[in-house]
Amino acid sequence: MKRTLLILLVTFISLNGAMSQTGKKTHLLIPTNNKKKVTTVVSGKTRNYYALDSTNASVIYLRGPGKLRVITRGRFGFDNNDYLNYGVLYSVDGGKTQKFKVKGVGRSKKSGYKNGSLGVPAQSRSFEINLTRGYHSIEFKLKDNFNKVAARYIFTPIKASKKEWISYSPSESIKPVELIIKEDIVKYYRFSMQKPLKIDVNGPTELRILSRIENHYHMTGKINYRIQIIEKDNILNTFQLSSKRSQITTYKKDSTLVPGKAREFAIEVPRGRHQYKIKLLEEGKSTILGRVLIPKSDIKLEK
Repeated sequence: MKRTLLILLVTFISLNGAMSQTGKKTHLLIPTNNKKKVTTVVSGKTRNYYALDSTNASVIYLRGPGKLRVITRGRFGFDNNDYLNYGVLYSVDGGKTQKFKVKGVGRSKKSGYKNGSLGVPAQSRSFEINLTRGYHSIEFKLKDNFNKVAARYIFTPIKASKKEWISYSPSESIKPVELIIKEDIVKYYRFSMQKPLKIDVNGPTELRILSRIENHYHMTGKINYRIQIIEKDNILNTFQLSSKRSQITTYKKDSTLVPGKAREFAIEVPRGRHQYKIKLLEEGKSTILGRVLIPKSDIKLEK
């Protein structure tokens, strides 16, 4: 009996070890808009794609780090076209628009539409987007509407590399706001649309920005807000975030406000000296508390 239990235990441990090394959880994502399904049967299995458009962007929200795989399929009508050409435009966090080109793709021999009147699916063509830690919004559009194209979105999280992070102060003297988080006192800095947070930093490095919207007691539910990153009057990124009131964080000296849950995004800093402005994009909304973190190993760049 004991020998049988021992064998079962060893087998269980071995299986768990193999799964932890080889198993990666993937997530199928659905756009927050443009949710028109194009149901496709691929090798006998049903797959949902979502139609792309040249004017209304399809938007995906997710939290990194990880890889987003975008599988695209053009659609053949019942004419005599042998090949399709199309382009997919996409941007991450409001940054520079990238283009994925597809040329000379033919009809698929292993797939069809659940609704046969749609035509014939093209062979799939895919690309990947590597995403850093924090929250992201990715927009997708067709370059034009000459051909119908749909996309499927698969996200694979990646474990963030272990680093020791330390607080990094803004370049301008700002009185910090002290928050109590699980009995620890943590310093944040208040900023808004009119008074952005300014950061001077030497690259290459990475900055983690933790943001908390400031809530009044009468505010309930989710609050959406946008934060913009600017360098030399150039908009680098626009982060779209959503937060609720924090249940474990309080102000040390102010009982009239309630901090929101922290929402994180990252700034990849290239080589050289950079000055960033971080500001709340909407006018008239609550102010934001920000905390900047930098890898301890990179602080030598500032000396």
